[in-house]
Formats: sequence, structure tokens, C-alpha cells
Amino acid sequence: VQLQASGGGLVQAGGSLRLSCQASRRTVSNNAMGWFRQAPGEEREFVAAISWRGSSTQYADAVKGRFTIFRNIAKNTVTLQMNSLKPEDAAVYYCAAARGSYGSSDYKDYTYWGQGTLVTVSS
Repeated sequence: VQLQASGGGLVQAGGSLRLSCQASRRTVSNNAMGWFRQAPGEEREFVAAISWRGSSTQYADAVKGRFTIFRNIAKNTVTLQMNSLKPEDAAVYYCAAARGSYGSSDYKDYTYWGQGTLVTVSS
């Protein structure tokens, strides 16, 4: 399974970006999907996750109310809508497919990872 993340870029603080993750095969349609991020010199951290049917979502406290994760099962895509971006949101964002059907904030529960897309937020 290959995951292709896109949509990163440079945005001013307060702005919005939409990240997309395209899975190469329909096998991930039964798997939860997640987004993680890693800033320079920092550990990879959980951002958001969505269950296999999209009925359940989880968010890190830092992004609650600003980010929204959703998926299109027919198109094998997962999207992260990011609003009210802050400089501290700047990082490389990775999408990932979990082993199970329900989301997890633990990166160890994810089997497949995309290559990452860079988000830069200017203050």
C-alpha cells in the first residue's frame, strides 16, 4: 500500500490549508487512517484519526476545533482540513493507515506511512 500526501505549503497565521492523502489500494478502506506531524527536532506527534467508516474521529488537544479529518472511502482518500493555523502547527505532516478499523493516537498502531508534506506557517 502506498500513501501519497499532498497539500502542504506556506500560509500565514490564521489561514487554512487542506491536506489530502491518496491510498493506492482499496485495502485501506477497512482501516482507520490518521495524520501525524513532526517539527524539526521534535518527536512525531498525533494530530487526528478517523475510523474505517468515518463515523468516529479523534483529535489532539492542540488542534481540536481547528482541524477536521474526513475520508472518502470510494476514492481512497483522507483529508485534513486545517483552519486558524498557528506558527506552532508548522511541521511535516504524515498520513498513515492503521492496523485496525478504529483510530489510535499511538504511531505504533499504524502500519503504512506516506512520505510527508511540509506545512509552514508564518507569523
